[in-house]
Order: sequence, then C-alpha cells, then structure tokens
Amino acid sequence: MTKADIISEITEQTGLQKKEVAIVIESFMETVKKCMLEKKENVYLRGFGSFIIKHRAAKTARDIGKNTTITIAAHDLPSFKPAKAFVDEMKGE
Repeated sequence: MTKADIISEITEQTGLQKKEVAIVIESFMETVKKCMLEKKENVYLRGFGSFIIKHRAAKTARDIGKNTTITIAAHDLPSFKPAKAFVDEMKGE
C-alpha cells in the first residue's frame, strides 16, 4: 500500500477531500520526522506502535575488497516497533 492508497482509503472512509487528507498525512509524517531528527524523541501511538530511535555504537569492520580495516562511526537509526495489540491482531489472537 502506498501513501496515495492510504489517502484514497481515508477519503472513502471519511468523506473528506483528497487534498485535505493529503495535507494531514504529510503533516503527520513531518511531525514524526521532526520529533525524531531534531528533538531526538520517540513517538508512541497506543494500539499501533512506536517510532523509536536505535543507537548504534562505533565499530571496526573489514573492507574485504581492499583488505583494510575501517571504522564505522556511531549513529542513530529510525525503527518501528508494533504494539502488542497490533501484533496479536496480525496473529489472529
């Protein structure tokens, strides 16, 4: 399902115009990104899941092609963790 499919589905369910729904969806995504990038905060949506920041420590790795050792700097990655209720629904429980 793409963003356009989500917008169409919400339009059908609510009767709102596609432009209005698209603005809300874009605003939601920008807010989540802003919280994670600028404020370094996790975003929790009860019953759905959490957008969390995972920290990766610095490490050394091998570049097999050049036969050298490289250092990978510490960095943060965005991740999504579904809520237990959501996982249970997917399992059919």
